[in-house]
Amino acid sequence: MKFKENNKAIYLQIADKISDDILLGTILPGARIPSVREYASTLEVNANTIMRSYEYLERQGVIFNRRGIGFFITDDAPHVISELRKETFIEGEMPSFFHQLNLLGVSPDELKSMFEQYLAKLLSNN
Repeated sequence: MKFKENNKAIYLQIADKISDDILLGTILPGARIPSVREYASTLEVNANTIMRSYEYLERQGVIFNRRGIGFFITDDAPHVISELRKETFIEGEMPSFFHQLNLLGVSPDELKSMFEQYLAKLLSNN
């Protein structure tokens, strides 16, 4: 995994990657995820970075630790991730998004059409 050169901490980028995999169904609820050492080796990062990612996801209610066995995906992880991301988008990105749409003169009908085209393209690629 290549880490984007942005202002987001690597441990958060790793947490986002795991969350993406959960939302995509690549990692299913109840599944065990790689150990800290295994994942650190795979991603070629420090084990402390992976541990920070796992601790972050655990605080969010996405994973849980069974001492001596490993980390597992919670049953409601997809819902938790979806709700957290919606909240982040609505509070953080959406105001700027709507501001740009207004400046560009994009009407609600045009936006709806663009979104429908986007969804159709996604479906055709699957």
